[in-house]
Formats: sequence, C-alpha cells, structure tokens
Amino acid sequence: MGRGRIAIRRIDNLTNRQVTFSKRRNGLLKKARELSILCDAEVGLMVFSSTGKLYDYASTSMKSIIERYNKQKEDEHQLMDPASQVKFWQREAASLRQQLQDLQESHRQLKGEELSGLGIKELQRLENQLEMSLKGVRMKKDQILIDEINELHQKESHLHQENVELHKKIDLIHKENAELQKVIEARRTEEGITTSNPSYTISYGYDILEPISLQQSQPQPQYSESPATAMNLGYSLKLML
Repeated sequence: MGRGRIAIRRIDNLTNRQVTFSKRRNGLLKKARELSILCDAEVGLMVFSSTGKLYDYASTSMKSIIERYNKQKEDEHQLMDPASQVKFWQREAASLRQQLQDLQESHRQLKGEELSGLGIKELQRLENQLEMSLKGVRMKKDQILIDEINELHQKESHLHQENVELHKKIDLIHKENAELQKVIEARRTEEGITTSNPSYTISYGYDILEPISLQQSQPQPQYSESPATAMNLGYSLKLML
C-alpha cells in the first residue's frame, strides 16, 4: 500500500514533530546545496527550530549574502522614489569614475610612470605584481610554444606515416612494372622465335647442305635444223664458254 498524504498542519505529537523537523530540515539543506552547485546560485538558508536552535547553510558566506540582500532591498526601496533614483545613479556614476581613475593610475604605474609619490612598500608591491605578471606571461608563452611543438610533432609523425605509405605504393608499382616488363619481353621472345622458325617447310628436292655441282647442258634447238648446223653451234658455244 502507498503512503497516505500528510495533512499540512502543525503536528501535535512532540516526538513526531521533532522527527519530521529533522527529516525535512536535512532535505531542505540538501536541496539548497544542490541548487547552489547545479545552477551556480548564491544561496543562503537559515532555519530556527521550535526550541530556538539555528541551522544554516551558505554557498559562499552568510554575512556577504545578508549584506547583499539588505543592499538589494534598500536599492529597490530607493528606486521607488524618483528623487532617490537620481541620487542612486549619481552615486553609481561617481563610484564608476573613481574606479576608472584608480585603474588608469594603476596602469600608468605598471608602465613605470608616476612613481614619485610611492614609498618603499608600494614600490615593492608593484615590483612583486610585475614579477607575477611577467611570470604568468612567460608561462603562457611557454605553454603556447609547447602546444605548437607538440602539434608540429604530430604533423611530422603524420607526414612520416604518409611517406612510408607512399614508398610502399611506389615499391608495389615498381614490382608490377618489373613483372609487366618480363611478360612483354617473354612475348617478344616468343614472337621472334616464331618469325625466325616458321612452322612450314619448303622442299627443293635436294639436301641444302649437299654441295651443288654445275654442269653445262646442251641447249635444245627450237627450230628444226640440220645435224651439221646444230653441231657447229654447239661447238662454237663450248668455245665461247
């Protein structure tokens, strides 16, 4: 069964009232702490028990929170009156002018100007402030340089990796070109062998390695001549040769 709703009224039983106060007080303090952390709020909480005991929580300082609260209430009250509004803004303007003058004077002193009115303590404080500022500037500069060096190292490593990958690709291309060159040379060799040694042969009726002997043959007469004339022509031809 679920819990029943509790009526929001004073608890008559003293024991129950103390137990409820303790539980609700702890829950309220926890919520105030969570509100200040989660929402970056300035929270101040004060609780007085029925016996007059104080329980409080402050995210920063209870005194500063109370002063801020009183100033805020005073400003709200003054802003309701037109004359008070004029005086309020005049005070604010005078305060801002004074702050500006102080900042300008401090800036000139940091630059080494208008130091005649300062004593030993003021000069020592200014020197310490300048040393701390210089130390902070140097630390920031060193950090920037370290970051740039680390970034350059990362770029160098990345470029080196890319270079290694490119060398691998170049080696692979060289191997492929070498294999392709071997295939081309093999094909050219096969084509040369095929051209120099044809698959067909021509038979001349004799052995080409056997020496050839030439003999003079008698010409055949083309016309019918007498035997004596033919013999004379043959004898004359033999003499000419």
